Amino acid sequence: MQTDLLIGGSWRSGTDGERFDVINPANGDVIIDVAAGTAADATAAVQAASEAQPLWAATAPRVRAEVLRNCWQTLVEHQDELADLIVTEHGKPRSDAIGEIAYAAEFFRWNAEEAVRIHGSLSMAPGGDKRIIVHHPPVGVVVMVTPWNFPAAMITRKLAPALAAGNAVVIKPPRETPLTALRVAELCEQAGVPAGVINVVPTMTSSAWFDAAVDHKATRMVSFTGSTAVGRVLLRRCADRVLKTVMELGGNAPFIVFADADIDAAVDGAMTAKMRHSAETCTAANRFYAEAKVADEFTEKLAQAMGAIRVGSGFDESVTCGPMINAGAVDAMHELVTAAVGGGAVTRLGGNPVAGPGFFYEPTVLANVNHQSPIAAAEVFGPIAPVIPFTDTDLMIDQANDTEMGLAAYVYTEDLRRGLQVSERLHSGMVGLNRGAMSDPAAPFGGMKQSGLGREGASEGIYEFCETQYIAANW
Repeated sequence: MQTDLLIGGSWRSGTDGERFDVINPANGDVIIDVAAGTAADATAAVQAASEAQPLWAATAPRVRAEVLRNCWQTLVEHQDELADLIVTEHGKPRSDAIGEIAYAAEFFRWNAEEAVRIHGSLSMAPGGDKRIIVHHPPVGVVVMVTPWNFPAAMITRKLAPALAAGNAVVIKPPRETPLTALRVAELCEQAGVPAGVINVVPTMTSSAWFDAAVDHKATRMVSFTGSTAVGRVLLRRCADRVLKTVMELGGNAPFIVFADADIDAAVDGAMTAKMRHSAETCTAANRFYAEAKVADEFTEKLAQAMGAIRVGSGFDESVTCGPMINAGAVDAMHELVTAAVGGGAVTRLGGNPVAGPGFFYEPTVLANVNHQSPIAAAEVFGPIAPVIPFTDTDLMIDQANDTEMGLAAYVYTEDLRRGLQVSERLHSGMVGLNRGAMSDPAAPFGGMKQSGLGREGASEGIYEFCETQYIAANW
């Protein structure tokens, strides 16, 4: 297992020789230590990327496409190994980890197909004095900052389109889950990505690392997935150099159940939307708005489903909810639950941390939650489902939109007209209509408002990593 920095195709220690421990959240044990990159290492990585990028950009699109297809095949062949890494350093159930690798790999296959379809245009100017030629060259060097909740997929969703467009990248993986990132990069080089095109530099000093990376003159773009609070800071910093950015930020997804919905299907969808990957996803359902006529039925059935969840180590095949990422996450969740109950919510299930070792929280369902409760405004990265009854659809939509977040939303109803009308009124970049899952490499992933800028996936995704150049020509 590689635990050093990947810079310019070689594995090396950080310039100051420091290392940090990677912790297994299921038991609190140290897995292994990893090289800690410094600001100087970030600078070296950007320099290496800038030297490798022109030759990669000059490579024929079909050749780049075949390399990406090899990356897809290689990740699929190493699915079990990568899933074990994710379970070890992140803690999610192994079935979810297997699914993540399949999803992560698919971005390479999708973008292998997109690499040969970056379109330009040729037209005559209205005045007839010139031809207008438009094409889309690669941006150059892209700095990527990725989160811990999807150690593989949040990298490949950025990496695959960036490579397909002809860019080179420098990746700062999260301190909590660097091992998967290092292994994915190693496998990509084995699949044919040239040395220096992918650089991975874990660090303990994120701020200094980022400053050094964005201040390098070769850096032309930053792609970030993480919290809105951190995204605001990075956007301000990127503004100093007017860098192009793609920001996939926080969410606070409403899950809306109308009285005419198939309640059993809604509960199944709620379990998917809430509990996939141990409820640690930015698209997770955070607030459950149930029409008053069915609120009790929905809450009871949801509590039954949540009560059947088995909490524990992700390597146990019977486990469907792993540990939270650290002790601080557990403490933050318990504060929100305590405040909600103090405000009048009724605990139908759970409501407490689980004794260690490891960082676990009971699957929790709260009934009769007030929309003004802090838990309705927070992005809850954990197995907590607050249910808010409603009678007035217009007021409920206003409440669902009463957040600066706008990433995902879910609507359950048997009335397709109402479902589409409500979906269009929700200020969310993505809506699951009678579905508890929506992510797909062929669909544009991204949010409105402070949930982000730009889109990842679909045909839009590759153009985020391109410039637009116009040439005025006569012949």
